[in-house]
Amino acid sequence: MNNKYNRILLKLSGEALKGEKDIYSKEYLEEIYSIVKRITEMGTEVAIVVGGGNIWRGNLAASLEVERTTGDYMGMLATIMNAMCISSYFENKGLTTRVMSAVNCPQVCEPYIRRKAIRHLEKKRVVIFAGGIGSPYFTTDTTAALRAKEILADGIFVGKNGVEGVYDDDPRINKDAKLIKKISYQEILARGLKVMDSTAIGLLLDSTVDLRVFNMNNPENAVAVVSGDDLGTLVTNK
Repeated sequence: MNNKYNRILLKLSGEALKGEKDIYSKEYLEEIYSIVKRITEMGTEVAIVVGGGNIWRGNLAASLEVERTTGDYMGMLATIMNAMCISSYFENKGLTTRVMSAVNCPQVCEPYIRRKAIRHLEKKRVVIFAGGIGSPYFTTDTTAALRAKEILADGIFVGKNGVEGVYDDDPRINKDAKLIKKISYQEILARGLKVMDSTAIGLLLDSTVDLRVFNMNNPENAVAVVSGDDLGTLVTNK
């Protein structure tokens, strides 16, 4: 099968795992698994960066008067828990995974080593990056941009819940907001569009990595994008 993307990085928010009452939803885990399984069966290598917002958020840290650096490290630990959950769920379903963390936790996951991560991907293992970049003051958006460049990914996939892509205004407020089909990273920064944080977009200014933003409520969308369908919004330097 001729895929447009041979290696992708899937960016998941922690909220994408969250149930109504618990920090995890089996239904959502199954949806993510189904998407990743389909993509890997097409021959595309998949890496994942997951956030920690279902467990720990910055505004909670502020309300508890937890110092910012400590709060950020707590968030990194939350991403490790999420990565372990995804990994275990995938493994139980038959997908081989590896969790690699920028925060050293040798009892539960591998340390992040770039060349080893690439080797795992070449062996068709799903690699889940956890622990952010290992330093406070950086988001998992930045982690996704950095890891995508490091592993030589063709594209970053950002799945949105019920949103078709990037709009020229907030579609939840402005019903006349228009979907942007293609845009450059430079224009994203210049217009202040909220796709990823500015540090992440800055990292991608000189890259060949595509950023695909699309509605992930339909699992078929991710498969279609890998195949080359023009869904959602394409952010690119090409």
